[in-house]
Amino acid sequence: MQNEGEHPPAGAGTPPGLSGNAATAAPLDPDALRAFAAAVYRSAGVPDDDAALAADTLVQADLWGHQSHGMLRLGWYYARLRSGAMKAHTASRVVVDGGAVAVLDGADGIGQVVARRATDEAVRRARKHGVAVVSVRNSNHFGTCMYYTRIGAQAGCVMMLMSNAGPNMAPWGGLKKKIGTNPWSIAAPAGDRPPIVMDMANSGVARGKIYLAGNRHESIPSHWAIDKHGNPTTDPAAALEGFILPMAGHKGYVMGVMVDVLSGVLSGSQFLDGVHGPYDPVNRSGAGHFMLAVDVGALMPPEEFHARMNAYIASLKDVPVAPGHGQVYYPGEMEAQADARNRAAGLCLAPETLADMARIAGEAGLRWEDYFPPASRPVA
Repeated sequence: MQNEGEHPPAGAGTPPGLSGNAATAAPLDPDALRAFAAAVYRSAGVPDDDAALAADTLVQADLWGHQSHGMLRLGWYYARLRSGAMKAHTASRVVVDGGAVAVLDGADGIGQVVARRATDEAVRRARKHGVAVVSVRNSNHFGTCMYYTRIGAQAGCVMMLMSNAGPNMAPWGGLKKKIGTNPWSIAAPAGDRPPIVMDMANSGVARGKIYLAGNRHESIPSHWAIDKHGNPTTDPAAALEGFILPMAGHKGYVMGVMVDVLSGVLSGSQFLDGVHGPYDPVNRSGAGHFMLAVDVGALMPPEEFHARMNAYIASLKDVPVAPGHGQVYYPGEMEAQADARNRAAGLCLAPETLADMARIAGEAGLRWEDYFPPASRPVA
């Protein structure tokens, strides 16, 4: 039984015969990346609309600058679909309908599809009742939390989403993996600007960032993780074998526990080391989520809220800029600016991510040249 705290399946990194130093000759078109990822999903039996959604979540993460949750993960999701651990046809259903409260059973379907349905349910119910809670059981990893909370914010809601994950942190004072990084996000409309967004794991860093550092042949900061013996490490491989450290010491541990209580225990899904992450190719996930939506219009006129948010952000930015910083950012602004830059310039992905895409293309029966310039193919 492999869980999220262990190494990914064989083939999730550089495939045999492809060099770890391979690199794209030019940035890749985000639309081409979406088309490629969607074709991979369809090859595994995923319906067109669901494949397009799942592909978009990956490319959007790369556009925001979060390559730890972008195309790097396609191979992991693909492996789970091929083994049947994650169902290609997502047959989610509402099993508790309490008006402002609902429980959604994801039936082991694609996490992105389940999370999007939960988002739509939460927004619809919040508009009717002013506030809504949607609890999700039997789901899968869904990518970045902010993909869904931003949808809620753009629909006029303040939205919170949290999820449990496969274990890779030890309980405070312990030396065994029990708790996931258990991310959570809050997003709100931001007046004339893109939504204000918090998206964070309760570890000091998301596990995907350690994989990304390994793919780039980079060391990691010593405060990110400890090795299996409990010693600080800068080696990504030793960190993945060991334990990711919680953010802010015991505070991150406590927050991780509470996210698991709301996402796993309360939903009737799995919790602690009963959850299996996207790195596991064969075991059902059992991931649970918790979503809360508040309709801004139920508390005050939306135009008043937008004016107040404009004033809030203006006040945040009305401070001297510290040395080494180009500007003061509000939460989510960096991602919005990165998105605009990357849409215009294209995406440069890590060499091992490109190599894994070439491997996946072969397994899915796809031709690289049908999606990308031939010169961008990784070479040995």
